[in-house]
Amino acid sequence: MLDKPLKKQDMNNNKQTVSVLFMLFSILFCVCLIAANVLETKQIAVGPISLTGGLIVFPISYIINDCVCEVWGFRKARLLIWMGFVMNFFFVAMGAICDLIPGADYWNNDEGFHAIFGLAPRIALASFVAFVVGSFVNAYVMSRMKIRDGGKRFSARAILSTIAGETCDSVIFFPLALAGVVPTSELPWLMLWQVVLKTAYEVVALPLTMRVVKVLKQYEGEDVYDTDVNYSIWKVFSL
Repeated sequence: MLDKPLKKQDMNNNKQTVSVLFMLFSILFCVCLIAANVLETKQIAVGPISLTGGLIVFPISYIINDCVCEVWGFRKARLLIWMGFVMNFFFVAMGAICDLIPGADYWNNDEGFHAIFGLAPRIALASFVAFVVGSFVNAYVMSRMKIRDGGKRFSARAILSTIAGETCDSVIFFPLALAGVVPTSELPWLMLWQVVLKTAYEVVALPLTMRVVKVLKQYEGEDVYDTDVNYSIWKVFSL
């Protein structure tokens, strides 16, 4: 017996679905962003350079962004970025609300909790704006270079998109968050080291990234070229 033909509405619904692997990558992406927020509260030293602990995990979000854009295209990357933004905002908002609620009489760790979850509104705003701009620049560069190069030179576009995205992220975040707090002469160095080290992270992880992308393309049977995509960041549900 032949299956009943799909109605037009059913066909449209199928186009709005995402794969299990995309869902898993999205979960990991959101976890990385939330973990970076917590780890950012610790200052770490890499040799003579002082950085924030978020450097350990935040570059992974750019690697995931590269993989998603390469395999599923800009549309899915756009959904991923906004999903990460909303989940990160929710986490920060819940942490801030909990921080404002008075602790129990026996609770004696208000100072430690506030240090982690009492994110200043100025820093939170700078972080959110920098993330959105940097992530979309990263995805856009990946998408346009893939079309230009006919799908070749993945390594070049992965590295160049990271440089572009991280540069925008740093140029926005540090002046907005730390101007007047950190000496003006130090800000360019902070921005430069963030871009250099996060890009180096991408380069070190590149062999693994390339392997993951290859497996994803084979398993999903997808290798999207954004030849007809609208690059507006607001068309979130246009998949």
